[in-house]
Amino acid sequence: MGYLLGLDIGTSAVKALLLKVSGELVGDASAEYPLFSPRPGWSEQNPEDMWQATVEAIKRVLGEYGVDPASIRGIGLSGQMHSSVFLDSEYNVIRRAILWNDVRTTAQCRYIEETVGKDLLNSEVCNPALEGFTLPKVLWLRDNEPENFEKVRWLVLPKDYVRFRLTNELNMEVSDAAGMLMMNVREQVWSEPVLSKLGLSTEILPPIVQSSEVTGTVTKEAAAATGLKEGTPVVGGGADNACGAVGSGVVIPGRGMVSLGTSGVILAHLAAPKLVTEGTVHMFNSSVPNEFYMMGVMLSAGLSFSWLRKQLGREASSYSELTEEAASVPPGSRGLVFLPYLTGERTPHGDANARGSFVGLSATTGQPELIRAVLEGVAFGFNDSVKLLRSAGWEGTSLRALGGGARSPLWKEIIASATNLALEEINIDEGPALGAAILAGVGTGVYASVPEAADSIIKVERVVEPNPEWVEIYSELYEVYAGLYTALKPSFDRLVRFA
Repeated sequence: MGYLLGLDIGTSAVKALLLKVSGELVGDASAEYPLFSPRPGWSEQNPEDMWQATVEAIKRVLGEYGVDPASIRGIGLSGQMHSSVFLDSEYNVIRRAILWNDVRTTAQCRYIEETVGKDLLNSEVCNPALEGFTLPKVLWLRDNEPENFEKVRWLVLPKDYVRFRLTNELNMEVSDAAGMLMMNVREQVWSEPVLSKLGLSTEILPPIVQSSEVTGTVTKEAAAATGLKEGTPVVGGGADNACGAVGSGVVIPGRGMVSLGTSGVILAHLAAPKLVTEGTVHMFNSSVPNEFYMMGVMLSAGLSFSWLRKQLGREASSYSELTEEAASVPPGSRGLVFLPYLTGERTPHGDANARGSFVGLSATTGQPELIRAVLEGVAFGFNDSVKLLRSAGWEGTSLRALGGGARSPLWKEIIASATNLALEEINIDEGPALGAAILAGVGTGVYASVPEAADSIIKVERVVEPNPEWVEIYSELYEVYAGLYTALKPSFDRLVRFA
């Protein structure tokens, strides 16, 4: 019996997952590491902490499940997108990594738009300049820490840094590189036209590798640290959302997924890239060779529900108890609409100033109405992304439902009805770490291809269909929801200075 190891370098922890080559999930183990916020809106982590957490997670998963390291056929890596790891010429870390959720780079984003131009950005990197991406962080370093910028020899992302520590090989995997705003997404090469306009060199960027390509093997030093066997193959892996798609079977055109965690993601697999210039959706390279995915991100999905639970003083109540109360309210929450912009919004507005709002409060509004309005507001936010995916040519009829929020039967029915798409429940909801393990299997010859591997492991077990009556109600209410942002945006912009 052989095993595959998937590693997910997340924002709060590293997860190590073991998968039998037969497709049976063995189990996983995690190790946490700290997040630093030296100023409001700043978010940083120490790459050395990422590596030490990786070491600990690997040791734990091997020990807890009694797996012989020699039986591991391959290792795949997934990780948080966009976060910058700066290395000097000796491969030493220069400063803490600036993370994907760091918003210090607004000025640099405007500079990129003005200097490069939106047309060139669209044609080369297929994405708008947003604070979360890697390129603005490089410019911020040049503008604000010139002494550190002068030391930069290499720029990588977290999972690719961990790969370097495992293999002593420095590479950038394509699906993660697509999220840097520095790579020509269609051609899969570093974008000389974009970088030269900004006075940056492609020389700081390592070679681009494919998701299921073997990129090196575990070194003697890494084997001693982790307990892995020296010489174990390590494949390219993928960005967290690309691996999440693999781990949910969203690997052929027409399939899509909705991930309902703290944030929310709508992702659709596409055979070819198509630009959408309206709304801040992302177009990235898939972990399926030469294919793509489009993704919309809402920043406060499950966060909206947890926020309301806290504000209502209901933290002793389970989420299922709250949704039971919401089920007593008819669709439309008796005329109450919630805008889920508690931390600004990415898709479709790209507006850090947007704020959460209840519209339609009355003297008869109670907790059940508030709860249902939040569930519906998040569903309408997902529908924003679905509409943009449709405009890109996605023709899917269902979404695979992932994440903690997807455990709620009511919330799934609301989302299905608001988007008019069936929600599919799958047999394994392990996300990026599972996708990384599957990619390891493809790269080492255990599986013939990413789609074949995913479909042999991931199965749809249940389907939640849209409620026809709710579809009609939500279609009308969505128009109200969509109009509220336009009406309130001037007020949002004015209110920010009071915050």
